[in-house]
Amino acid sequence: MSAVMPSLDFDADGRAGRIVRRVSMLGRRVASLSEGLSGWPAPRFMTIAAVMLGATGLYGMVIGGHTTTVVDSLAQPMGFALDTINVSGNRETTEIDVLQILWGTGSQSLVSLDPDAARQALEAMPWIEAAAVKKVYPDRVDITLTERQPFALWQRDRDLFIVDREGREIVPYAGSRFASLPLVVGRGAEKTAAELLDTLDALPGLKARTKAFIRVGDRRWDLRLDNGITIRLPEKDPVEAAAEVMRMDREEGLLERDILSVDMRVEDQMIIKLTPDAVVRRNARLKERDKLIKQRQKENKV
Repeated sequence: MSAVMPSLDFDADGRAGRIVRRVSMLGRRVASLSEGLSGWPAPRFMTIAAVMLGATGLYGMVIGGHTTTVVDSLAQPMGFALDTINVSGNRETTEIDVLQILWGTGSQSLVSLDPDAARQALEAMPWIEAAAVKKVYPDRVDITLTERQPFALWQRDRDLFIVDREGREIVPYAGSRFASLPLVVGRGAEKTAAELLDTLDALPGLKARTKAFIRVGDRRWDLRLDNGITIRLPEKDPVEAAAEVMRMDREEGLLERDILSVDMRVEDQMIIKLTPDAVVRRNARLKERDKLIKQRQKENKV
């Protein structure tokens, strides 16, 4: 087997000629050794070949920083080309994205591939939480990915992002695939939403009806329901306050009434704000009631 040597440029002094002759001689020795060991068991031959390639790589470093190119040019003809890449654990990250990152490291052979550098490059991708890169000689790379789990949609100003449970941005939201995720709004909402959502598991009916969890002043929460009603929760014991609202809804049908909001921020008080139409109807009823009272008072005098 003959080793393919790269074309290299050197300074026009005697040192360049000596280096070229030494690299060429090493290439011929590797080729001769590979032919002589053709009948040896594969593991022993691969070990010796790897040692020889390591020595060749040192020459590449000496002659100008082309280590990867030199090693690849020798390793590929010897059967160490990156031919098989197995990717597992990916769902949001495509295999094409992984391959592009791997080729971006500059390695074309298993010998020159730096698993740690490849891992760091993969973990810099938006969806990837952790990556493991394993070289399997002679020509295979096994890549195992752990992806971030989408937890909520976070609205910051007019921008919408998919975030994980810790509130870290993953990618901007686009399309409708993650539309079923909880929507959290406001500064600080992305980092504190998990605690609120976990405690609201005790009130599944309310949680299911909430279309937006709004962080106010990074201190407390408002819940915007599917019918437009807003429940204003206190900073302290918000879930207890929400439970009281749900009790009133079961007993009095509170959340089915024509109201804008239920304010629970004042301890031991429930302040209900009516819609404009409800205010008009209420005032009309009060006016009619006052009219009847005055009429009865007049009749009693007579």
